[in-house]
Amino acid sequence: MNSLLPFEWIVAIRFLREGRMQSLFIILGVAIGVGVIVFMSALLSGMQGNLFKRVLSSQAHISLERPKEQATNVLTASPGKLVASTVQKPSQRMNTIDQWQKVRDQMQSRADVLAVSASASGPALVVRGSATQAISLLGIEPDAYMKIVPLPEKMVSGSGRMMNTDMLIGVQLADDMGVQLGDKLRVTSAAGASLNLNIAGIFDLGSRGANQRTVYVLLSTAQNLLGMVGGVSSIDLTVRDPYAAEDIAQAIANTTGLTAMSWIAANSQFFLGMRAQTYSSLLIRIFVALSVAAGIASVLVVSVVQRQKEVGILRAMGGTRRQVMRIFLIQGAVVGLLGSILGSSLATGLLAGWRMIAKNPDGTPMFPISMDMSLFLWSALIATLTGLLAAVTPAIRAARLDPVVAIRG
Repeated sequence: MNSLLPFEWIVAIRFLREGRMQSLFIILGVAIGVGVIVFMSALLSGMQGNLFKRVLSSQAHISLERPKEQATNVLTASPGKLVASTVQKPSQRMNTIDQWQKVRDQMQSRADVLAVSASASGPALVVRGSATQAISLLGIEPDAYMKIVPLPEKMVSGSGRMMNTDMLIGVQLADDMGVQLGDKLRVTSAAGASLNLNIAGIFDLGSRGANQRTVYVLLSTAQNLLGMVGGVSSIDLTVRDPYAAEDIAQAIANTTGLTAMSWIAANSQFFLGMRAQTYSSLLIRIFVALSVAAGIASVLVVSVVQRQKEVGILRAMGGTRRQVMRIFLIQGAVVGLLGSILGSSLATGLLAGWRMIAKNPDGTPMFPISMDMSLFLWSALIATLTGLLAAVTPAIRAARLDPVVAIRG
């Protein structure tokens, strides 16, 4: 079989075989480095995906609202006195978006927007006997809103389907009011309107505050209760690239004149924490890769010194400098490739062990970790290229050896 291989491959593999222990240790070093990189990448991806899902699964990527009224300067003067300027904040109008249907249609026509949902929201009270609780009433169009927030996945009991006299409440509000599925609560808005609504579902948004305050009703029901007949207070969007939400929000604000709040601006600390985590992990992986490259280079430099006579004989027998260079480059690439394969197997075992150990009290995984095949392929490619690049300096050194001096040395 060796006769079918090119000359450089035969010599490179023979050199690796002759220094078995040396080759084994450097391959193990590469395997550990690749294993750490793959394990950290998969773990970070799973953890960030889980956090990302928890944060964004209960809110829109972008929310459009009518801009607030701006404060104005009022000049006052009296006889014999200087003119004084005071800042007067105007009374805020009903917080509804003008021509919201037109804005909704414009958003639906954008290529970077996946889903659009209009809603009417405002403060209200729920009353049951002597118990009273302040809430945030949110009127939605279920079919459109569920493309923004997957309510059926968050239902503890009941479903996300509602009639005009139905409501969906959080688990904390249900506990505070002592109600369950099928009971009724009286909802009274700040506008003075009130209505008895049936509890058609109880949800868990993963936040105690949201489960205590948020109450969903149909859009038409909220409009009547809040005095927004025919109007909406916000238009929610889901975009194709969540990480581009801030740029898209700024573009929409400039186009429509509305206030556009992205999830990045609303959760700035969370976003900065994720970015810092990503950068720190990237730095760790870079330093691990550099240490792997340094290990390969150092071993191959030693190999060049140990095999000066063999290199000199090869040159004396007619071997070219390019052939000698290719021999050591092949060694570096083979070490990187074998190390990456072994390292990927090591990372798979570590991830399997993590899945068995990191579990919630109910036995479910702490967060899902997917072993993406592309991650292993990229790791193999990067490790092979790292081995190849690490072998450049030793290969050049071997190619520059004078045959006579090498044989005598």
